[in-house]
Amino acid sequence: MTHDHDLVLRPTAAQAEAALNPPPGRTGGDLVVETLAGLGATTVFGLPGQHALGLFDALGRSGLRYIGLRTENNAGFAADAYGRITGEAAPLLLSTGPGALMSLAALQEAAAASAPVLAISSQVPAAGLGGGRHGYLHELPDQAASFRGVVKSVHMARTPSQIPSALAEAWKSALTVPHGPVWVEIPQDVLLTETTLPVVTAVDATPDERPPRPELTAVAADLLSRAERPAIIAGGGVVRADASGKLLRLAEKLDAPVVTTPGGKGAFPWKHRLSLRSWLEDRHTTDFLEDADVLLVVGSGLGELSSNYHTFRPRGRVIQIEADLGKLESNHPALGIHADARLALQALLETVSERKDPTAPERVRALLNRVSDRIASQDLALEQDVLASVRRALPSGSPSFWDMTILAYWAWSAFDARGANTMHSAQGAGGLGYGFPAALGAAVADPTRPVLAVSGDGGALYSISELATARQYDLDVTWLIVDDGGYGILREYMTDAFGRAVGTELTRPDFAALAQSFGVPGVRTTPETLEQDLARALSEPGPSVVVLPAVLRMFAPTHLD
Repeated sequence: MTHDHDLVLRPTAAQAEAALNPPPGRTGGDLVVETLAGLGATTVFGLPGQHALGLFDALGRSGLRYIGLRTENNAGFAADAYGRITGEAAPLLLSTGPGALMSLAALQEAAAASAPVLAISSQVPAAGLGGGRHGYLHELPDQAASFRGVVKSVHMARTPSQIPSALAEAWKSALTVPHGPVWVEIPQDVLLTETTLPVVTAVDATPDERPPRPELTAVAADLLSRAERPAIIAGGGVVRADASGKLLRLAEKLDAPVVTTPGGKGAFPWKHRLSLRSWLEDRHTTDFLEDADVLLVVGSGLGELSSNYHTFRPRGRVIQIEADLGKLESNHPALGIHADARLALQALLETVSERKDPTAPERVRALLNRVSDRIASQDLALEQDVLASVRRALPSGSPSFWDMTILAYWAWSAFDARGANTMHSAQGAGGLGYGFPAALGAAVADPTRPVLAVSGDGGALYSISELATARQYDLDVTWLIVDDGGYGILREYMTDAFGRAVGTELTRPDFAALAQSFGVPGVRTTPETLEQDLARALSEPGPSVVVLPAVLRMFAPTHLD
């Protein structure tokens, strides 16, 4: 009797001949690039370094496209965005010690946002591993320890034969939900050593699926079918799972209003009759959600930004669908369903009973009117006009990447993303410098659409060097820099809390002139001419910079109303 697991794929005669006669001059670095190509990678990001030169030498012999940025952290942000746009694991090539450590903030953002990044770092020679005995340049006693608390998984290759399997395991981990960054470490001598191993071809690294348990979806479907006032919170997990279509069908089947989190922007149509939009940082929205007798939370851990700074207190039954086990019921008791959002929503679509609630659109309109009236009472016309100008200038379907700046905080609540997977920000981990390098990665992923990056002047200085990258690769990214003379949101927080701001004021360059020194067109604009200048920049190929000198204010913290 033959069992399926006894079957072994046998090589063809041509495959056997090629395996027995590999081309000469290959190294461990070649095994890396061959494995990446076999896994389906086409593009890699990173920076070279002393211990990684064997990898970069092999890269030059491969068909992989290399995009080199000016700092490792920015390369990590670019890889993060490439992974979000394509759904592929984006390889990030790093060198040992300082180079590797420079990527930590970017990998933290990728982990928080479930972006698949395959970080591959060199190490000191294998003989020096384990603690400073040889005093190699860049040496750390335990380099991987710096990453274990940040990335999804850590993988080691200590011999050339371990490289393909280590990379395949890492690739599978990065793309098994929840997606995330992974870490692979290979010593310098392993990358440099010659190998007679066969050329790596196709590599099996199929991600695991995470379907819901049917008894849990049966209970959830029953609760939703019998609910009087159901509502839905859609988070980033809906976007990562490409499940916005299923979310729409379920909401319409249940007549359930939907609000999206900052990470879930675009997961539900902005102008739909059931759309509560994204006003989670609003007491009226919080009250509406608290009043739901059954609240379905899909792809969100209900963290700080998604719970109105932990003031949200649901009174009804909560159903939480979450692929990240650590986030399941971490903030609120719920019927917890550990599953991929797409598979769980499909299961609910197949099992819920259709319900009609003619009052739902009316309740949605009433809530949005209350939100609008509250904002209108705060004298914030400038901020709303600037955000509206950005929306009108940005073509539908073009992605935007937002740094941690006041205009981005507005966008979390008030910007119509016009589609899933089009608006991205650093709201996962909250580090500065994300917007522009991430936009560069998105432009590499899809060169058919212009990409918008939005930064403040403080965040812009984190990534100003990447104007050289944008010019070198002629990437179609328009960078809007809102220049308010410092760290604007911190200035506002400190002034409100302590009556004065300390350490928030910045001396800045002339950003438009600086852009021009890189060969990138730069223009200063005004709130009145912003739409025209931004639209022109977005319509012209290649990189450009638009600088808006303006001091914007946040709307009042609604959780204190």
